[in-house]
Amino acid sequence: MRIIETFHSIQGEGPLTGVRTTFIRTARCNLRCAWCDTAYSFGPGHERSIPSLVREVERNRTEHVCLTGGEPLLQSASVELARALSERGHTVVIETGGSLDVRPYLGIPRVILSVDVKCPGSRMESHNRWSNLPLLRRRDVVKFVIQDREDYRYARRALVEHPTRAEVIFQPVWGTPPGRLADWVLGDRLDARVMLQEHKVLWGDVPGR
Repeated sequence: MRIIETFHSIQGEGPLTGVRTTFIRTARCNLRCAWCDTAYSFGPGHERSIPSLVREVERNRTEHVCLTGGEPLLQSASVELARALSERGHTVVIETGGSLDVRPYLGIPRVILSVDVKCPGSRMESHNRWSNLPLLRRRDVVKFVIQDREDYRYARRALVEHPTRAEVIFQPVWGTPPGRLADWVLGDRLDARVMLQEHKVLWGDVPGR
């Protein structure tokens, strides 16, 4: 697999926020979100074997692994990696930009899919693969990164037009007022979790944390 970096940290996003996790960041991405905070992952990275990645997870002694990017779904080997980790008892969160087919991962035990829906502020909303949303299970996550009121309205409408069983998370673009988004959700009595990026609260916008 082509890998940008691996690191041992605290999960900063999604339902496992705060949990000690091994992160595996894959190389390359097919999207270019306007607010992307990991543009360094667009490069080719370096080659790592699946057994070497599994051994690193074992050395960190983490139950949880986050396969992120870049875009992990661009590499077919990510299916094999997720399966190898699952067979060893690890829970694997796969973070995807939401433009590619998630079906190859649905049959792997202990996998949690975290699927982005791109709002207009990302400038990538035309790439949303809406057919993914009805496939997701209750343990999976649909995440909207929200920059402004237009993004919020887009997300609210998407939930009506593309219902899903997955947990819904609204996350403000880092640097925008988080309380504003919380107020919008409260005002509409919307069933969505408002969450910050905890790793940035802890350490700032530092790569590999």
